[in-house]
Amino acid sequence: MNISMFGLGYVGAVSAGILAAEGHTIVGVDPNQVKVDLINDGSTPIIEKDIGDIISNAVRDKRLSATTDVAKAVSETEMSMICVGTPSQPNGSLDLKYVLRVCEEIGTAIKAKSEFHVVVARSTMLPGTMRDIVIPTLESFSGKKAGVDFGVCNNPEFLREGTAVHDFYHPPKTVIGETDVRSGDKLASIYADLDAPMVRTDVETAEMVKYTDNVWHALKVGFANEIGNICKATGIDGHAVMDIFCKDTKLNLSPCYMKPGFAFGGSCLPKDVRALTYKARAMDVEVPILNAILPSNQRQIEKGLNMITEKGKKKIGILGFSFKAGTDDLRESPIVEVIERLIGKGYDIKIYDRNVNIASLVGANKDFIMNQIPHISGLMSKTMDEVMEHAEVVVIGNGAEEFRTVVKDIRQGQEIIDLVRISTERPDAQAYEGICW
Repeated sequence: MNISMFGLGYVGAVSAGILAAEGHTIVGVDPNQVKVDLINDGSTPIIEKDIGDIISNAVRDKRLSATTDVAKAVSETEMSMICVGTPSQPNGSLDLKYVLRVCEEIGTAIKAKSEFHVVVARSTMLPGTMRDIVIPTLESFSGKKAGVDFGVCNNPEFLREGTAVHDFYHPPKTVIGETDVRSGDKLASIYADLDAPMVRTDVETAEMVKYTDNVWHALKVGFANEIGNICKATGIDGHAVMDIFCKDTKLNLSPCYMKPGFAFGGSCLPKDVRALTYKARAMDVEVPILNAILPSNQRQIEKGLNMITEKGKKKIGILGFSFKAGTDDLRESPIVEVIERLIGKGYDIKIYDRNVNIASLVGANKDFIMNQIPHISGLMSKTMDEVMEHAEVVVIGNGAEEFRTVVKDIRQGQEIIDLVRISTERPDAQAYEGICW
């Protein structure tokens, strides 16, 4: 394929060199004449392991060249990749002037083309940038319609400095956000030989994935550092602790706990977060990330409560109020707090949870209900049908299997608030609302 690569910085130079090495013909485009001259001389404009030889060989084989002439580059290629920088501004927002300028130039060049041209954004941009800035600018300057007269994709990169060449060939995943299937197919063909999951989605999701990845990496670094600081203060080897932590790929380093939903609860997580942050305070160790966990969890409880009260209806049905499906444990169940606050506001509530049945509760849970929340026991129903018949608003509080049919069984005028994403099936948007989706 003939591809024009806009921006010969870190991502652009690595992408240009490797794609040229893979047999594509690449034209690098950059307003910086020094970078253009370096590429044309067979030299790399960046310092990165192995890329110097890759670029040198690609130029020698006439697979890679560079220019400052946008119109010529676009006219001679069938795809343009945008790899320009999106630096931070003082308030944290992105400076998109380079993206905007390139889109204006590419749009103008596309206007003169009769062939279908695909524009691929690899620059890191916040969700909505493609729809609000990139696509409108391309359409305005080309006079053409995205997804019809030309294609647009978002293709986030996952390259780490120092290992970028290895990462290009061994990506954790390939993500393509597409406006049309034709463009997505064309871009996907470039990565067909890579041994990695191929995910094709909408452009907004693709934009958000890159930020989710990078913020997660930043959080991991901060988390490990705070654990290490506590360990040092207690005379423990933080590396030994984290080495053991990382051996658990079933729970710790895994998809577990990584689905958006309601707040956490139960007998372990809240208690242990409180205990460890207390220990840190006692030793004068600052742990801002760990200290933010419980307040963040409380915000999710507040969000769930507000979703219910904002419906403006008084008859509420709660399906599931143990902290997790398959248990009768009510200790620090976030849905219990929601129920108590609704009671205080005068709502008419019925509750159903097969596993929380007063007649069969024993030990700590029986004592908890009888002594801590006796007012809730009187609201419990024996059947789910009884709750469904009562409720104007149905709140799904945990992921019990029997609740999976609720979404498609609601009656006219009834609304559902789903705190767990009980099912991917949903009625009309006015009747169903998920807490994070």
